[in-house]
Amino acid sequence: QVKLVESGGGLVQPGGSLRLSCVASGTFREINGMGWYRQSPGKQRELVADITATGSTQYADFVRGRFTISVDNAKNMVFLQMSNLKPEDTAVYYCNADVLWYGGVWGQGTQVTVSS
Repeated sequence: QVKLVESGGGLVQPGGSLRLSCVASGTFREINGMGWYRQSPGKQRELVADITATGSTQYADFVRGRFTISVDNAKNMVFLQMSNLKPEDTAVYYCNADVLWYGGVWGQGTQVTVSS
């Protein structure tokens, strides 16, 4: 079984910053890519950013220039550095991994609240 655990969420003021972390554990051969998604009440889950094992990245338009995704392949971790946070960034942020010969895996999520 493969498990993802997110951390780093919390309450911040508009314009503030947070760094989210996600670690993969369990038995697997390789992770092809990892990403971050978010979901707020009444809305569908949406892609925030993702990154391949070779380092290629893509970002949603609503976070481009503010968020940065990165990985530590040796530790099977992915990070999301969030800057200039806005109230509309408030959501539960989920880590996702594409695990070779296993499939997609989701974490439990971490709450990010941006409010003054």
